[in-house]
Amino acid sequence: MMIIGVDYHPSFQTIAFLMEETGECGEQELNHSDGQAEKFYRDLKQRGISVRVGMEATGYSRWFERLLAELGFEVWMGDPAEIKAKRVKKRKTDREDARLLLKLMLENNFPQVWVPGPENRDLRQLLWHRHRWVQMRTRIMNQLQALAMNEGLSLEEKTIQLTRTSAVRKAYLSSLGQSTSARVVGAAGPYESND
Repeated sequence: MMIIGVDYHPSFQTIAFLMEETGECGEQELNHSDGQAEKFYRDLKQRGISVRVGMEATGYSRWFERLLAELGFEVWMGDPAEIKAKRVKKRKTDREDARLLLKLMLENNFPQVWVPGPENRDLRQLLWHRHRWVQMRTRIMNQLQALAMNEGLSLEEKTIQLTRTSAVRKAYLSSLGQSTSARVVGAAGPYESND
């Protein structure tokens, strides 16, 4: 098995690796823009090498995580705060960070965090969007309520007044359980709604 510590940046990554069977180790910098990183990992897969990758949890590595999952490689995400606390030297470089991640993995001292899978992430995204829509609807209803109260009307009366088209008014009144011949009094004066 090949164990790789990855110091990930959006445009490149610095890796420190160790081949457990042979004891071969090394460091390398891989660019993302020219496909060097993807080629490196796909080459490992073609050679039939099993790989474990350890990196700090970051929000900019989705494509990289998807690539590793597609290749069937094991990914360990680490807690950045705990990793920083385990750093001995004050001076921080990309190579030292990659070496530290590799060392923590080899010592079985890597502070792993749970990361949701792709399906779970999609579901969370849908829930987040729904939550935002509910918040938006609540804000609009609160603004309509404030507008109606400023005009001395109930929210239902103001909504009917604002929706002057007969089809919309009918649908709204029926949703309230009222007949469509309801008489509404508002700031513009009384009017009959017997559409």
